[in-house]
Amino acid sequence: MVDYRPDKSSMAKSFAAAASQYDDVAVLQRQTSDELLDRLSLMKISPETILDLGTGTGRNLSLLQQRYPQARLIAMDIAPGMLRQAQKRYRHDLGLKRWLPGQHRLQLAAGDAEAIPLADNSVDLVFANLALQWCEPQLSFKEIQRVMRPDGLLMFTSLGPDTLTELRQAWAAVDEYPHVNVFYDMHDVGDAMTASGLQDCVLDIEPYTLNYPTAMAMMRDLKILGAHNVNQGRRRGLTGKQLMKDVIAAYETFRTAGQLPASYEVVFGHGWKAARSGQHTEADGSVRIPMEEIQRR
Repeated sequence: MVDYRPDKSSMAKSFAAAASQYDDVAVLQRQTSDELLDRLSLMKISPETILDLGTGTGRNLSLLQQRYPQARLIAMDIAPGMLRQAQKRYRHDLGLKRWLPGQHRLQLAAGDAEAIPLADNSVDLVFANLALQWCEPQLSFKEIQRVMRPDGLLMFTSLGPDTLTELRQAWAAVDEYPHVNVFYDMHDVGDAMTASGLQDCVLDIEPYTLNYPTAMAMMRDLKILGAHNVNQGRRRGLTGKQLMKDVIAAYETFRTAGQLPASYEVVFGHGWKAARSGQHTEADGSVRIPMEEIQRR
């Protein structure tokens, strides 16, 4: 049986290797980040502590700091190499402002969203742009809900199963191995959010398309991004020249107006942690609600 879960060790090494060139080709990441920040502007929240989960090269850190100048920022990534790049970029983006009185020092945290190295109820806003698609939803949302304070907000983007459908079909025409990362359906993501205890969850999908002159140019960008195949069930060893030629030929059937499309199914979502109340969860999972709480309702 093929295991489609990401190999986290390979993924961390892949993203660390990509850190220095990542921003040169991170077109989709910039587009989705800008849209997510626009959506965040509609939310009524004044966070004291913000977690940029899967911070990558830290492009969003200074943007979040500008929006919430009094907030303390935590940059977290599975790849230490990305964190080093994020710290450099944050210092560059803020310039001399980072020395102003009251300016918080950026906190770095190396870790996986399935096991966030932060205390319970310690974060007011979790911002995660194109990071959660690498995680098991039930584990990651449970962890996010754990570290969020009551009334805390999660804003995120992820990738849906129709991402890179052209590349997936091209590879499927030549062999049976998984060559494209497999992502969760929006409904599975929503179910995991609700199961974690997050409330007022909202999800929607937006299609994005990047165009390339050749299939090899697209695959080179994926490699630079560190987002090439990290499935545990992927084909091991080198891919033969003839096999690659066959893949490229299959991809050519998608050419339109002189360009080859790379489609992305982007899931946008947000959810809140419930406000603190007198509810108490028992060991068996049942919830005990004080009588006065019921009467108030």
